[in-house]
Amino acid sequence: MAGGGRIERESRRRARAVSVVVPFPRREAGGRLDLARFVPSGRSLLVSFALVVAVVGAYWGARATSVFAVQRVDVQGAPAEVSREVEAATEDTVGVSLLAIDARAIEDTVRALPSVAGVSVDRAFPHTLVVKVAAERAVAVARRGHTSWLVTASGRVIREIETGTRRGYPRLWLTRDVSVRVGGTLPSSSAAGTRVLGAVRDVRLPRPVRAVRWAGGELTLVLRRGPEIRLGATSDLLLKLSVAARIFSLLDAGTVYVDVSVPERPVSSTYLNS
Repeated sequence: MAGGGRIERESRRRARAVSVVVPFPRREAGGRLDLARFVPSGRSLLVSFALVVAVVGAYWGARATSVFAVQRVDVQGAPAEVSREVEAATEDTVGVSLLAIDARAIEDTVRALPSVAGVSVDRAFPHTLVVKVAAERAVAVARRGHTSWLVTASGRVIREIETGTRRGYPRLWLTRDVSVRVGGTLPSSSAAGTRVLGAVRDVRLPRPVRAVRWAGGELTLVLRRGPEIRLGATSDLLLKLSVAARIFSLLDAGTVYVDVSVPERPVSSTYLNS
């Protein structure tokens, strides 16, 4: 029993030694907490306010002066012809502070260019405005009389070009009643030809396409040094082109056309109107 009492008293002494109470600072006159010690002094508040004013003033000063004025517009990701158009559309930004630039407004301006599919604007301090451009991809030259335009797979008219140039592009012949406007799109009857040329990019035909014919609701691809590919209606274009590409190695040397308007039953002939 005596041993148990000693052990119990020893445990109590250890508990009192471990438990430490740290009193919160209080004033001598009363028992309330002394919170004044945790409130910033007037001097520190004044210094903080002065720093904020200095930072804001420096920002607006840099914004209003030529410290970060745009000296160069760096157009990235676009061919030379499109780069020149973008530079002309953004020339008003030269001399403007990078801090005052409205990037979204510039993107809207550049995106409105017929030759631009997408754009993003960034600042490269101290004096460069970076414009990253995804250019529209032309698939054909649309011809109407003696006038020519570059057009995309969606039928969008990118720009007018000199007739006889860009010979590497297939020709899409338009009738005189078709209205064409740079930045606009071709009517659906003519845009069928550009859609098939967009599909051609995904299929490796053994010969490049020279022209597209659209007559009587049926599409025909005219190849360079090769047979015509008669596609029929505008449905299942990718399937029809894939079938035509697969059977080319089986064709006779004198084959004039391949008809894949019904892709399950392709037909070829050595006579034009068989």
